[in-house]
Amino acid sequence: MKKKRWIALTLCAAMLASAALSGCGGKDKSEDGKAETQAQGESKAGETAAEPADSSEPAVYTELYSSECATLNYLVTSNTDEMQIGANCIDTLVEYDPEGQLKEGLATEWSYDEATKTWTFKLRDAKWVDYTGAEVADVTAQDFVDAMKYALTPEYESGTVQNLFGVIANAEEYFNGQAFNGGADEDGNVWEAIDFSEVGVKAVDEHTLTYTLATEVPYFISSLTYITYMPAYGPQLEELGKEFGTAADKMYYNGAYYLSEFSPQERRTYTKNPLNYDADNVFIDELQMIYNPEANTLGPEMVKRGEVDSAIIGADLLDDWLANDDTKDLVSKARYSTDYAYFYCFNFNPQFDEEYEPENWKKAVNNENFRQALFHAVDKTKAVAVSEPNTPEDYVLSTITPFEFAYTEDGTDYTTMGKLAGRGATFDEAEAVKYRDAAKEELAKEGVTFPVKVLMPYNPEVNNWDKECQVVEQQVEALLGSDFIDIIVEAGPSDSFLSNVRRSGKYAFMLCNWGADYADPETWTDPFYESKGESGYDGGSSYAFLGTAVTEGTAAGPAVKEYFDKVDAAKAITMDTKARYEAFTEAEAVLLDHALVIPSNLSISSYMATKLNVFEGQYASFGVSTLRFKGQHLLDHYVSMEEFEANRDK
Repeated sequence: MKKKRWIALTLCAAMLASAALSGCGGKDKSEDGKAETQAQGESKAGETAAEPADSSEPAVYTELYSSECATLNYLVTSNTDEMQIGANCIDTLVEYDPEGQLKEGLATEWSYDEATKTWTFKLRDAKWVDYTGAEVADVTAQDFVDAMKYALTPEYESGTVQNLFGVIANAEEYFNGQAFNGGADEDGNVWEAIDFSEVGVKAVDEHTLTYTLATEVPYFISSLTYITYMPAYGPQLEELGKEFGTAADKMYYNGAYYLSEFSPQERRTYTKNPLNYDADNVFIDELQMIYNPEANTLGPEMVKRGEVDSAIIGADLLDDWLANDDTKDLVSKARYSTDYAYFYCFNFNPQFDEEYEPENWKKAVNNENFRQALFHAVDKTKAVAVSEPNTPEDYVLSTITPFEFAYTEDGTDYTTMGKLAGRGATFDEAEAVKYRDAAKEELAKEGVTFPVKVLMPYNPEVNNWDKECQVVEQQVEALLGSDFIDIIVEAGPSDSFLSNVRRSGKYAFMLCNWGADYADPETWTDPFYESKGESGYDGGSSYAFLGTAVTEGTAAGPAVKEYFDKVDAAKAITMDTKARYEAFTEAEAVLLDHALVIPSNLSISSYMATKLNVFEGQYASFGVSTLRFKGQHLLDHYVSMEEFEANRDK
């Protein structure tokens, strides 16, 4: 596997680049897989590069999807499937090219004033269109201001608004001032109501936008490709309020595509926007996304008949497809990426049904030896092999932050620094048994009953997740003993799985994931970190409800508190990248050393049949770049593995 290094754009480097260039060079989600796609390679050895489909006919790309969007409103969603709409229909200030290099987007130049902590962006001419493609208005700096005001309005319930807190001056103060009506929150903190004019976003004129930061933010430029900083047409936001983004005709578009049709549980149709400033680099005329709850099963069969242009080839089909002369050359892979990482979370605030013994679980999970037993018992290579049977070891992680995600100015990989240096495989049978024996003795004294029931849900619509859970169940129970632990694998709801299961605390132990929002290790603290209020920790977006251990004074509390404190210390370092990264390694090491979470794997490059060259589209290990179809051609054939490898190695 060929791997490239993507160097994070530091604040100092960004300032130097912006002073010399019209645009900056260099190098978030939030929770499902992504696919992306560069120049076409040879389809077979000795043959010339394949041609796109007949250019005399409109290029129409078709695929199935099985999970419907709850909203089209990119300003409030935190769901990756829903972010795809904003990614393809709304342009951002900056973009990334197929090599992961920063380039101009709606902004043609930008600069930073260190004294005032203010970024200034100059905007190009661009247009808003409606769902028919008709021109509506010019895109102006005020559209970015109005979009941020919308996100900072509590009644609209943005799921990503926290990304602005501590970054944009007075963003948190404005939001909480509204949320608590200029009064005290539940912790007694008083939030005075302030005017939005005090928030650090301003339209200087129609083509000049400024962001004033709350503090130095080393990763700020990279965060601009995330939905939090997307624009929206202000008059429409004011008119529609909560109705914005509830239908295709309830929003406007300025990106590569506009959403010409949205029929829930039927189809989504994206149509090329001819008024887009970069329309010459949009090569697919229409994206037809067709809803079918059996997409994972029907997709491969429709590929055989040439009825769809892309489908995942699951592990249960892969061997047969590769062995069959009719299908072996239809199989390739998704692009390798470090934008998503997976990890097994322990739930410290169980809210599941009594039949699964939540109080018994709570005692067990607060015992470090119990967590360490599982930490060392999970053979992640076997689990990953369900989806990637050939090279599963390429995807296994020993840290939460993926390798090759962030680098210092001298090219040092963050995961090789400080307290993370030298981390190896976590699977160790002898260590797992040692910790199990210690935990068994300690937990018996606390009245814990055995086997400890461990509720492990999965989303039935996610390809291979059920099989992976079964592998983990069988492997861990065989190692630790079914008299010690009883892993209960159970299908959750296919719709709103995250809301109904993870966010509701209805699990004990579960595979979770996170997609980076910007190019800095801080982004990988978001699923675990919680800020402190007067009465305890706020929960934030915490996946595992770690703060409960501190608030309730349970055994895991001191380790969790140490982690939170070290994150706070690392975040405070803003100008020295090496020192900042080393401080974040100290925080991450606490999570790992105390087995508060178990790192698992990178997002696995799925085997697939596709008529796209997956190295042709935008790429970044954060934000929504890899959700975009801009820059990709629809080919006249499904890409073979040989062609995939030739494209990859260019």
